[in-house]
Amino acid sequence: MDSMETRRNAIVDLINENGTISFSQLKDAFPNVSEMTLRTDLKLLDEAKRILRIHGGAKSVQVIIGTDDFLHKKSVRNIPEKQKIAEKALTLLRPDTTVFLDSGSTTTVFARQFPDQSNLIYTTGLSCATELANLSWPTVMLPGGKLNRYSQSVFGFSAIKELEGVNFHQVFLGITGYHTTAGFSCGIRDEAILKKTAIRQSDQVIVLMDSSKLGLKSSFHICGLEEIDIVVSDGKLPQEFLEECRKHQVEVL
Repeated sequence: MDSMETRRNAIVDLINENGTISFSQLKDAFPNVSEMTLRTDLKLLDEAKRILRIHGGAKSVQVIIGTDDFLHKKSVRNIPEKQKIAEKALTLLRPDTTVFLDSGSTTTVFARQFPDQSNLIYTTGLSCATELANLSWPTVMLPGGKLNRYSQSVFGFSAIKELEGVNFHQVFLGITGYHTTAGFSCGIRDEAILKKTAIRQSDQVIVLMDSSKLGLKSSFHICGLEEIDIVVSDGKLPQEFLEECRKHQVEVL
């Protein structure tokens, strides 16, 4: 096997492992390879249907379009980062409040550490509800809707209508990516609408996001930085993003 084929196999393995990567992450992973060569690699791998090129990076073909990836795959990625995010997010919780907890692997880690205190919690994540079921004091509500078997979440018209009738003190959002021109986004239209609904109904909007999500653009827009109050991350956010947050008066933890 020649070095070019070895490199391209390594690129495919990296993309499959992460689900989605930005071009800057690819450059970091292959520092001795020129940008032109890496772009050619992505182009030819895309043509061979081994990966899917997207704006600013690439996505694994193992990620089914319209699913936002399999939860069990996401749950084993960036575990220390998700743990750090969950610990920071816990400091924002207040007892006797109504909270929306989004679906996703990071929010599941957060739910696993949720304190046993009096809260009314709405969650669309089945894995989040399973973790919260171990607690005695919170009241946990699962909105009715369509089951996404891949992300183990509930979405659709019924769930959206139910959230429209609830006033939240805080919403903890999971996102698929953030891009400077597209804002926060995800891969499923109805889930984007559901997240927008939760944002409109909440006093405080908190995004849980590890730094690997930066530079990624998914199909459906959720919101921009101007609609967010707090970003909770892993401490690895680049200076440019932190400047953007300051410009929009977004607190970063």
